[in-house]
Amino acid sequence: MAVVTPRVFVSHLSGIAVFDPNGDQVGRLRDLVALLRVGAQPPRLLGLVVEVISRRRIFLPMTRVTGVESGQVITTGVVNMRRFEQRASETLVFGELLDRRVRLVDTGEDVTVLDIGITQLPARRDWEIDKVFVRRGKGGPLRRKGETLTVEWSAVTGFSREEHGQGAENLLATFEQLRPADLAGVLHHLSPKRRAEVAAALDDDRLADVLEELPEDDQVEIIGKLKDERAADVLEAMDPDDAADLLSELPEEEKERLLTLMRPEEAADVRRLMAYEERTAGGLMTTEPIVLRPDATVADALARVRDPDLSPALAAQVYVCRPPDETPTGKYLGLVHFQRLLRDPPFTLVSSIVDTDLPALPPDTPLPEVTSYLAAYNMVAAPVVDESGALLGAVTVDDVLDHLLPEDWRETELHRAPPAGLTDVRAHGEADDGR
Repeated sequence: MAVVTPRVFVSHLSGIAVFDPNGDQVGRLRDLVALLRVGAQPPRLLGLVVEVISRRRIFLPMTRVTGVESGQVITTGVVNMRRFEQRASETLVFGELLDRRVRLVDTGEDVTVLDIGITQLPARRDWEIDKVFVRRGKGGPLRRKGETLTVEWSAVTGFSREEHGQGAENLLATFEQLRPADLAGVLHHLSPKRRAEVAAALDDDRLADVLEELPEDDQVEIIGKLKDERAADVLEAMDPDDAADLLSELPEEEKERLLTLMRPEEAADVRRLMAYEERTAGGLMTTEPIVLRPDATVADALARVRDPDLSPALAAQVYVCRPPDETPTGKYLGLVHFQRLLRDPPFTLVSSIVDTDLPALPPDTPLPEVTSYLAAYNMVAAPVVDESGALLGAVTVDDVLDHLLPEDWRETELHRAPPAGLTDVRAHGEADDGR
């Protein structure tokens, strides 16, 4: 009786949980590592890139994988917690094979890789890539997509690193459910060329969200590879404080060119923020808090708070001001906490429940005092008001944390203990990672 070997298509594996034998979660699968071989030999699957709880990416050899299914990966329970570093001979399946333009050997026709099939060799823990799911034609929004077919690995050619024509459509589809911070992690670990391709394929709002989560070097690299008009559009989609921080890293000539291309009202907000010292309330604040007039109702406030584009910190409270409603506003009257909004009838005027006792911050308040303010009053955001009493913006706790943490905090381990049941083999002097 023939032995049926399991096969899994990698599109079903993106982001799935990785467990140890006791059912404790090790992390989530972010990519697969393959070794391309000479000729038409199927590539050997070396292991998995797993993001553990500390957001460190580690390498998990296939020899320590006991089961791969569409919903989960089971390991032997012993992993090496060293950070994964891709070697020159290795290829990332999600990052480098999906969306690649390759050719059918029989016809010489160009096709696009949509998915990759992996299979476990009989009676062994070794896995290899054996199938490729491709689409004929280029497709696109204005053209009917071509025929799709599944072929053997040996039936296609063009997977070498020197081949060009790799798009980003299916890679983005694979990661479309990721939060911006997680997608930023994906981009950070791609090659500069691939990073630029993915950035170019993201829409303006999504790219703006991701840029806000990337290290400054990556931000500057990506914005520098966009056409000026697109770069200006992305900067407009960013929070003004994040756009100001990014622009401040650019050469003066490039910064002014992009500000000139931005909409005047958006550029004005960014220029105003750039006028303040970086580590002050004015330099940290966003100019787009929720501002309401005194005659607004609780129902009006809750409708504004429900905006899904607002960060939790900005949605935590509304600021009551005299007209105009845009910052800098008319006279700042006070704020209303989200919890208070939930306790009062919808028809209640916000002016009747406004908190007028909480002091506001001047824009030149230094960072340590901003931190003390948030801690003393148990706040996640604080109003910033100028000498005339106008609301300039709000400082949120996430912006404060960004400036309190080391500059390379996205690259720094959180030093959390591994999940129960796991062993950091480095502690036992084991250096073999299976590669």
